[in-house]
Formats: sequence, C-alpha cells, structure tokens
Amino acid sequence: MFTLKNIDGGVCAATGFYADGIAIGLKKEGALDIAFIYSDSLCVNASVFTTNKMTAAPIRHFRQKENFQGNFVLINSKNANAMTGPAGIKDIDEVLFRVQEAFPQIQNPVMSSTGVIGVRLPKAKIIEGALNFDLTHRDGVSASEAIMTTDTFSKRIAFEVTLENGTSFCIGAMAKGAGMINPAMATMLCFITTDALVDKATMQGILDECTRTTFNAASVDGDTSTNDTVLVMANGQSGAFDADAFKEALWTIMLFLAKEMVRDGEGATKLVTYKVTGATDDHEAEVAAKALSNSLLVKTALFGQDPNWGRIASTVGASGVMCDEETLSIWFDDVCVYQKGDLLFDEKLEPFAAAVMQKPAFTIHCDIGQGEGNFIAYGCDLGHEYVKINADYRT
Repeated sequence: MFTLKNIDGGVCAATGFYADGIAIGLKKEGALDIAFIYSDSLCVNASVFTTNKMTAAPIRHFRQKENFQGNFVLINSKNANAMTGPAGIKDIDEVLFRVQEAFPQIQNPVMSSTGVIGVRLPKAKIIEGALNFDLTHRDGVSASEAIMTTDTFSKRIAFEVTLENGTSFCIGAMAKGAGMINPAMATMLCFITTDALVDKATMQGILDECTRTTFNAASVDGDTSTNDTVLVMANGQSGAFDADAFKEALWTIMLFLAKEMVRDGEGATKLVTYKVTGATDDHEAEVAAKALSNSLLVKTALFGQDPNWGRIASTVGASGVMCDEETLSIWFDDVCVYQKGDLLFDEKLEPFAAAVMQKPAFTIHCDIGQGEGNFIAYGCDLGHEYVKINADYRT
C-alpha cells in the first residue's frame, strides 16, 4: 500500500533539486526564456526521445554520453538547435563548458532546446545569462514558464509518495507543449525529478511502459517534433523506493501533463478522450484511437461542435483495423448515436449529442465489437487560431 499526496514545487519538490528561469532576451517583453535544473548530488537518468529522423542537436549530444550520471540541465526556448549539423553540437559543448567553468559543482551537464528549427544557438546570450544563474534557487514556477513557447500556461505537478513502511519519496515534473504534438515518442519537453532510490534500468523500464499510454497517446496536430524529450533524474536522497508506487506516481504525473498539453493545444477549445474498446487486440485499438485523435475532419467537427458521428465511423474504417458496421457502436459521453448497424441518431437524439460537443472536455467511445483490445488516446479540436499561430511562428 502507498499514498500519493499532491504537493507544490514542481521539479524542486524532491530533496536536493533546484531550478529557476530567467530572461535573457530570447523572448519579447522580458519574458522568461532559459531555465536550469540542478541536483546537489549526482543523478541516474532515464530518457525517451523523438522518433523523428531529423533529430535535434541536444538529443544527439545527450546520446553521445551513453550511460552517465549528471546533475544539471540547461533549457532554452525560442531556438530548437535542430538541423544545425555538427556545429549545433559544438555550440552545446561551448555553452556547457562555460557554464561548468563558472559552477564547478556541475557535473556532466546536458542541454535541451525548443523553438525555431534551422537557426544556430545564440551562444553569447545564453552563456551570459546562464552565468547569472543562482543554483540555490528553488523556483519551479519560473523554470516551467521559461521553457514555454506557444503554451498559454505552464505545466507542472508534484507528489509526495508515502510507502507502507512509513518512508517516502517525492517526484515532480514540468513540461512544455502546445503544438507539433503527435508523440512517437513525445512531441514536447518534459523534465521529471525524484529523490527515490531507484536504479537506472528499473527507472528506464518504468518510463518506457508509462510513455505508451500517456505522452504517446496524445495528439494536437499530428506533427512530430525534432526535439521531443522526456528526461527523468533520480538522486536517491530519500533512500526510499517501491516499484509499484513509483510507477503509479510517474504514470499519474505523465498522464496529467499529456492531457494538459492537449488541453493547451494551439487554439484548442476541447480536450477529447478517444476510448476504443472491442478491437481484435490492444495494438489495433491503439491504431484506431490514434487515427481518431489525428483526423483533421474529426478535429474540425469538434471545433464546430458538430456531432458528426459519420466521421468517427469513417476514420475507424480507414485506420486499417478489423471492423464492421454491424459490430461498431459509438457514444458521445453516455449518448449512443450508433449501435451495431442501428441508426440511433435522429432529430430527438441530436440535441443531446450536440450538448456533449459543447463541453470543454468529453469522451468519444467506439466499441469495435471484434475482440478484447482497448486503448485510450487524447486529442483536441483544430480551428482558426491554430492556423494563425503557425502561419507566423518564426516571427
């Protein structure tokens, strides 16, 4: 048995972790734009990165280190340091060398970036700003705000996990993401810190398992970024650990952040849960659920608050999974609009379905009627604001 208690602090909630965000002029009007996470003891880490073949320099730089322990992450917004070639990695080396030179307590630092693709890092600005970091600061709010790009709100969460024997550990996180969301893995940046005493292999296995039903189940626009990163850092300072408790806490944190990113989807007005049951197996359920969360026709119907269940049925059929109109059933929340070949949607039922579509969050449930497979994905609508934001993203 164990308990999870929601606490403040974000990435600073766990013992020994510090973080802050400052402004160095990368964003307009003095907004916070670079952040750090620091642990006063070395951390083991687990990570998951983008499957995009055009992998950004920070990820390639990280992978060069292989199995290592470190205690510092530098994060910048407004510049992805992607498609910058070998020079992009050299830029990271120079920035981190200068930072480590100024703060000798930093060991094996890494960097993460988000923003415009195809532009070299503004090294001088980042170095000058980073040298003003105060590694004794514990401001998880400012750190989470500094890593935002088109996000309209910062995303952070933390838990204290108390085990049956009375010992406890903390785990906290921050994330950014609002557009270019089609995790495969995870179109966003997420940093998770914990003082749990967990080894690298165990933590990596749990992270991989949790990713499938959280970040990899979320979609805003069907595009996968070059910089997608989830990084978990564990310094072990609590001396406490339980695998089941750690997995539950990590999964809960990751699911919360995944749904927050979808809710904050660029211009989004709806957070929609796509529940697929009755597929031939879990894989086919996942295929169908993700097809629904990525469909532009479904997204635009959501934006128009139109209970166009035909688009749901068509998308399931086009996904390639085993299905048949005689076994398919569709619900908007608890309103069944189509059931195994029976057309339930009429003038009397439509207002009830339309009322569901007007909610800020609801569930579309498809029972395919072919087996026991199930999967849940998360998506949002797509409207005018998304086009406006991405039409002038670089400016």
